[in-house]
Amino acid sequence: MAVVVEDDDLIREVIKVMLQQAGFTVHPATTGAQGVALVKAHQPIVTTVDISLPDIDGFEVVRRVRTFSDTVVVMLTARVEETDTLMGLEAGADEYVTKPFRPRELRARIDALLRRSGHTAAAPAEAPAEPDPGTDGRLEVDTARRTVRLGSELVHLTRTEFDLLAALHSARGRLVAKGDLAGLLWPDQHKYGGRVTEADRRTVEVHVANVRRKLGDSPTSPRFIHTVRGLGYRFEDA
Repeated sequence: MAVVVEDDDLIREVIKVMLQQAGFTVHPATTGAQGVALVKAHQPIVTTVDISLPDIDGFEVVRRVRTFSDTVVVMLTARVEETDTLMGLEAGADEYVTKPFRPRELRARIDALLRRSGHTAAAPAEAPAEPDPGTDGRLEVDTARRTVRLGSELVHLTRTEFDLLAALHSARGRLVAKGDLAGLLWPDQHKYGGRVTEADRRTVEVHVANVRRKLGDSPTSPRFIHTVRGLGYRFEDA
């Protein structure tokens, strides 16, 4: 299942056909409010969101969607400013693609996100495990179920946020450089020796900030994710 939120008829149809060819049932929306309603009604695996919409903008669409869904969100826009990219990621998007784009490129980015999350077009999201009340406030990262629990509470992360936390958690006590995290999160971009840019590192910082916020982890006095200034991050579970 997929939702396409796009007010341009031609672009909406291109994305719809591309996703249908990938095996998705697609529900198109021409406004932000309609897109939010479709995500709530259908709980899609993938949602694409244009930033410039006739009612609410794409940032607000993503913020609303993230209150009830962990759908993979790809934001699409003709804007190229880095601040817009960071705003999209801060709102909860997993990926940010600028227009004009090639349908094959968009398909590849969506496929990469789905591979990381363990989903395909035909595979429904796995139900989260029931909370275990006996964990006494400890953080549990279950990579098989792709769930995170803090004590008895489930922590709802986007797929990108989960991948980042899982990488830090698996390297407990060891420094993980921002460049290494960027290579993990966007392997197709960096697997052939592509240079990790400053924008990539800034994007990692935004995702880390989002994970910290959801874990209630203070950046100035962290329990879990510690910043190693100028280098990267180290996970500790006190």
